[in-house]
Amino acid sequence: MGTMKEKRSVQSVQRIIISFFRHQKRMPSYQEMLDLLGVRSKSVVHFWINKLIAGGFLERDEKSHLSLTKQSVAIPMVGSVQAGFPSPGEEVLSDTISMDEYLITHPEVSFLLKVSGDSMTGAGIMEGDMVIIEKGRDPKTGDIVIAEVDGDWTMKYFQKKGKQVVLEAANPKYPDIMARTELRIGGVVTAVIRKYHT
Repeated sequence: MGTMKEKRSVQSVQRIIISFFRHQKRMPSYQEMLDLLGVRSKSVVHFWINKLIAGGFLERDEKSHLSLTKQSVAIPMVGSVQAGFPSPGEEVLSDTISMDEYLITHPEVSFLLKVSGDSMTGAGIMEGDMVIIEKGRDPKTGDIVIAEVDGDWTMKYFQKKGKQVVLEAANPKYPDIMARTELRIGGVVTAVIRKYHT
């Protein structure tokens, strides 16, 4: 059993569990962990689970169900990079960031939407991007909002001109929108996520 434990590092076991979770959208069972770790004894699985709990990677609830902690999906922040001319980068660990904590301030009132269309390309929001929306936030002029206008949903800049609310696209192909009968703000865009590689 000791040999089996030594064949893997904590980091490799973490990567295996995270990979399974991302593909299956759930934690592996003890039986599945036997196969994932390439071991035959459940005591080895218990050994790794206890080690990962002690390290803050996993947590167990009152019903003994395992789940990933926020720390387990955090990634290291190694510094900053210039967006103009490149400068030598040094991979010095300056912090560890959980992306959900960085992107979402109020998770209890936030949700994701996938962008369709090109009306906000001038704001750097492209078709296929994901946007994080915060419900209940009062929009200010210049905010990007999700709004229902006369029964149709759209994402546009929120502009208040006197008492009139105007929704403006970030693409000159699209005209301004003003509600004829009803305007309902569904939320304010707080972040944009773009994935370049799968």
